Amino acid sequence: MGPLTIVANITAKSDKIDLVRTELEKLISTTRAERGCIQYDLHQDNAAPAHFLFFENWESRDLWQAHMNNQHLKDYLAATEGAIEEFTLHEMTRIG
Repeated sequence: MGPLTIVANITAKSDKIDLVRTELEKLISTTRAERGCIQYDLHQDNAAPAHFLFFENWESRDLWQAHMNNQHLKDYLAATEGAIEEFTLHEMTRIG
């Protein structure tokens, strides 16, 4: 199986936007240094600042799964517990 694209949408509770942004930003440098990470970009919606999007590219699903089990993600989940309104994740394959 080839490269994997991840699109993760995170919507913070309206009173927790700054907390969620800070915790998401903490993930960037550590994740970019991980084995298999090709791209790991965080975006914030200009019109709806509670909405964040990660656009990620990984060498394989197995390497992305290893990322998902790392301690820094567990720390993020603990730090943002109760602060997330909605979370959706899409595993995608580039076709063009």
